[in-house]
Amino acid sequence: MAADKDLIRTLYHADFLDYDDEIEDTFSLDGELGVIFATGNTNATSIKSSLQGELETQQFLSQFWVEFLYKETEVDTESGTDDQTTAQRLYTYMQSDYKLNQDNRRLFVYADYEDDRFNGYDYRSSVAGGWSQQVWKNEISNFRFSLGPGYSFAKLNNGERADDIDGFIVRASAEYHYKWPTGARMRQFVSTEAGGDNIKSRTETSLSANLFESLALKLSFILQHNSDPAGSAPSLNSESSVTIVYRFF
Repeated sequence: MAADKDLIRTLYHADFLDYDDEIEDTFSLDGELGVIFATGNTNATSIKSSLQGELETQQFLSQFWVEFLYKETEVDTESGTDDQTTAQRLYTYMQSDYKLNQDNRRLFVYADYEDDRFNGYDYRSSVAGGWSQQVWKNEISNFRFSLGPGYSFAKLNNGERADDIDGFIVRASAEYHYKWPTGARMRQFVSTEAGGDNIKSRTETSLSANLFESLALKLSFILQHNSDPAGSAPSLNSESSVTIVYRFF
């Protein structure tokens, strides 16, 4: 009987995978900082910083991201020149996936918060939950997506409640990572929140290359789109940056 069972396990190994084996807990934390000084025709100072982490255990995969952007530009006025803030944004999100017994199938909860001085709102926030799946993961690449209902709410700069923005949404996101043998990494992230009056989308493409063991140079390009922006804010915003990344863990 033992020999027969071993033969069956050999022929149909995929059906007898041991999912009870403990997965070692992993934690990664990256800090990012970029400062750009422009002089000449335009004098400007830009600062971008972020902190991102990921914790994976046998039962959960949790990610968090905190990002800050500030830009100050020298403009001509009647009395001479003056430094004016032209960009100021704080953005943070967290997503936690609960791993089901089925391999790569998960349930997720998500929350974000954005405070952008120039997008027409005092703040915007959303929460969502639903289905998440790790489509594949190996040593060089991985891809996952999530989809589920949620709720979005915002407050206009004039202090009035933005009832036309508040409401139920459907949130979808997808994330792809690729790592070269040299240690260079690529990340492609796309998310969309579709509500009754507005569709908010964000996409980020980044490429990083190792400088030293824990230090990397990162190029990133971000697009943010709103189908119905508040006030005179543009519907499409783009952001390009060059930053230094330090990998703590």
